[in-house]
Amino acid sequence: MSENGTTKANHWAQSERAVLSDLLDQLGPDVPTLCEGWTARDLAGHLIVREGRPDAAMGIMVPALAGYEKKVRLKAQNKDWDAVINKIRTGPPRSSMMRATKVDGLANTIEFFVHVEDLRRAQPAWQERDLAPEFQAELWDKIKGFAPRLMKSSPVAIVLATPDGKRFQACQGSQTVTITGQPAELTLFAYGRSAVHVEFSGPDDAITAVQSCSFGI
Repeated sequence: MSENGTTKANHWAQSERAVLSDLLDQLGPDVPTLCEGWTARDLAGHLIVREGRPDAAMGIMVPALAGYEKKVRLKAQNKDWDAVINKIRTGPPRSSMMRATKVDGLANTIEFFVHVEDLRRAQPAWQERDLAPEFQAELWDKIKGFAPRLMKSSPVAIVLATPDGKRFQACQGSQTVTITGQPAELTLFAYGRSAVHVEFSGPDDAITAVQSCSFGI
């Protein structure tokens, strides 16, 4: 373990946390994000509740608790902006299971990566980041585990493919669409983001069906 408590299990989660915190500081609370209806402040509130308020975080997934989650989130996000950023930068309270390095790596690597791009790609003239090959490999390993659940609404089979020849079948069907891109781009597409650089191959009607799907959590 390194001096700051980072291990291989959560290295990328911690790195993306720092990138996101810097972006929030640079862009300010009022810029749009790719999360429909959310500004940067809303996104920050979501992350604070998700990590530090498990009682309210259930409302992210359970519609009946959404009102309570929103109440807690608004209270968290409407504090002084520097304090909001610092809350994200320093991470969850010590009592949170998110503090554990393995949990952090599993739960936060993609979470923070996707939300970094939610901020970046909602701004004019965005470009892909030049991510380290090791990080691309980490995203590929993780998206293979998550994609079948994220893309289960597809009416056709989907194969995720990288330019260097890696392939993974995310879901089954009578027709097959292959989506090719860097692991980072495939990850964002599987999470329902449209501001991505990927290529589609397969029958035209099947491609149209995939592009019409609502993927993600």
